[in-house]
Amino acid sequence: MKNYHPLLVTLHWLLAVMILVGLVMGGSVLSATANSNPDKIFFLKMHMSAGLVILIFMLIRLGVRFATKSPPPADIGNNLLNKLGAITHYLLYLIVILMSASGLAIAASAGLFEIVFGTSSAILPVNFDEFPPRAAHGIISKILMLLIAGHIGAFLYHQYIRKDKLLSRMWFGKRM
Repeated sequence: MKNYHPLLVTLHWLLAVMILVGLVMGGSVLSATANSNPDKIFFLKMHMSAGLVILIFMLIRLGVRFATKSPPPADIGNNLLNKLGAITHYLLYLIVILMSASGLAIAASAGLFEIVFGTSSAILPVNFDEFPPRAAHGIISKILMLLIAGHIGAFLYHQYIRKDKLLSRMWFGKRM
């Protein structure tokens, strides 16, 4: 078999874009917008909605990954690096799920579902730092960024140094 299942490929690239946008939105737009700014509700609505979709898509992707046949694991001739690559992929699943879970915990503890989606007339808390899941969300985001950087670094290594066309497995084409 040459390629991953087309649904897995689609979810991979869709999630890649959504996760990067979510990280930028959370780290730049939301953190730079005061909770007293009326636009914050709109930004939170987009960020929270995207986070929920990311969680759903990631769980579907994980199910598809285990339910479908995959190409053989990449082998670069170094057992430690091969294991590190496999562990990193599972960590990406775990960290994205934990990121979404910590976001849900912030939303639940701060009453954000009611505030942001319009079923409450309450205002946003002055800041979210008083809610313990907020610290976890920030730490997990940094870990996720490191894992993404490592993932991109591995892609660049495979594409331009090894020139082994490993990326073609995560693209559309015939499944042999």
